[in-house]
Amino acid sequence: MTVAVETGVWQLDPTASAVALRHRTMWGLVNVKGALAAVGGRGEVAADGTATGTVTLDVASLDTKNAKRDTHLRSADFFDADNHPEITFAVRGADLRGGDTAQVDGQLTVRGISRPHTLTARVTSADAEALTLEAEFTVDRAEFGMGWNQLGMIRGLTTVTAALRFTRAQG
Repeated sequence: MTVAVETGVWQLDPTASAVALRHRTMWGLVNVKGALAAVGGRGEVAADGTATGTVTLDVASLDTKNAKRDTHLRSADFFDADNHPEITFAVRGADLRGGDTAQVDGQLTVRGISRPHTLTARVTSADAEALTLEAEFTVDRAEFGMGWNQLGMIRGLTTVTAALRFTRAQG
């Protein structure tokens, strides 16, 4: 199936979008899962099919179903939400690669530290009024200044899963 995405400006629908994090901890024995409930963004698809835009996550909305852990994750040991309340992914370019797959090149900013990041997204639905993208990728938290690791409990990469629905922006 080849997907055609309409040109124009697209607004992220936060009620139909989800971003989740997953990381193995306790020496790889426990899988901690969390979701970032407050998601925003917009993008623009050019006539040549390339896309640019930004997705923003509110760090304070991180929920792992454990209030004490969530408070620690928002602290300076991890996301430092007081000083860096948002995580952003600025899309510099996205190109459909055939079928329903797009290579997305961008800049990921966490804790005020920006790093280039490339990921593969899948267009799961697209029509003239809405499109949905899904992606799963990994991030090395140490690249963003999150070095806290008591007793060596936290190893490996964090997996990010996103399902983002965009609707055509009005006017």
